[in-house]
Amino acid sequence: MLDKKILEELQEYLELNLAVMMEKEIILYSPQESMDMDSVMESISPLDIEMFINNKRQPTLQDVLFGFIDKNGATDAEVYKKAGLDRRLFSKIRSKPDYRPGKNTVLALALALELNKKETDKLLSSAGYSLSDSDTSDLIIQFCIEKKIYNIHQVNYALDSFSMKPLSGVL
Repeated sequence: MLDKKILEELQEYLELNLAVMMEKEIILYSPQESMDMDSVMESISPLDIEMFINNKRQPTLQDVLFGFIDKNGATDAEVYKKAGLDRRLFSKIRSKPDYRPGKNTVLALALALELNKKETDKLLSSAGYSLSDSDTSDLIIQFCIEKKIYNIHQVNYALDSFSMKPLSGVL
């Protein structure tokens, strides 16, 4: 359970960050005239696409996650238990390279590994996710990471305090 001071700091953090997002202007660009699809396809070669993919591809979720686990010297069981995940789900993440768990699962793993904001962003990105400064749940997670609150039950309590869905397990 989080103490009253931390919950008050969390409330201030949310108010500040959500206000900043509302103040930012959103500039919409009008779409350019559409190009003829045939001329577009003629200008793109499969080799160019393949080279682009090879140059831009980042490590997979498996690579990043198990790299962090190895770096922290933790066992798989320690990590999935601390994250509040089922052994079968964790096994699926380990054994299926193309498996993509939900964002909350990846966040629970980041908290279990006590990753900082940059490391959490890297782990999320490897799964195709990110933390948004305009989403209340994401701001609560960012607050907890900044305050080094990594206990999944405390994070879930903070989320529940603002009527947000918990990451995993029960409160």
